Amino acid sequence: MRDQLVAGDLLPPEHMMLEEYGIGRGTLREALRLLEFEGVIALKPGPKGGPVLLTPDASYLASSLVLLMQLQKSPFRNIVEVRTGLEPVMSRLAAQRISGEALKELDETIQKMEENLDDQEIFFESNRRFHDIIAWSSDNPLFGYIVDALLGIVNGTDVGIEAPSSSRKATLKSHKDIYEAIANRDPKLAEEKMREHLQAYIDYAERKYPDVLDRVIPWDRTLNR
Repeated sequence: MRDQLVAGDLLPPEHMMLEEYGIGRGTLREALRLLEFEGVIALKPGPKGGPVLLTPDASYLASSLVLLMQLQKSPFRNIVEVRTGLEPVMSRLAAQRISGEALKELDETIQKMEENLDDQEIFFESNRRFHDIIAWSSDNPLFGYIVDALLGIVNGTDVGIEAPSSSRKATLKSHKDIYEAIANRDPKLAEEKMREHLQAYIDYAERKYPDVLDRVIPWDRTLNR
């Protein structure tokens, strides 16, 4: 059954699941409530309704991660360090595996950033989309979910790291360099350029906003995103 169901499909009726799994009705309903809470299913009302399989997004993972981070008093700096460790590897894989359609979408994010250098909201949404496309283009869904979650927890502008025009221009140039390496199917250069890009962000934040990097992100921030 697990191999055949896709998002949008109804799960089997309750009586069939009770028979298949050999569990009590209370246990089954509690399990379904947990799956609903985690965004794996939705309960469709009506006589032909029931549990519908969903594709959960990374917001559930983000909420869990930031709760664990708060309990450990883990600061924003740790998110940046994880991204610096993982995203160069994702870029290397993307240079080997990215589809033509995703490559086109990646280019479109750069064009949108260039056209909206003075609109910080659009610029940084395009920036986020750029990193998201690369993560999923690694052809490893775990990388995709991790980056989605980390970007969904909080970004630098949320916690007070300002990005003046000169910084946005530097970001745009880095994205162009990364894109070119990926488009040329050069894994080594793609990894190198992504590492340089993220390290430049850390260096900038260390110089200008060291206190922000050391700030713990409250769990309730993710509940309202």
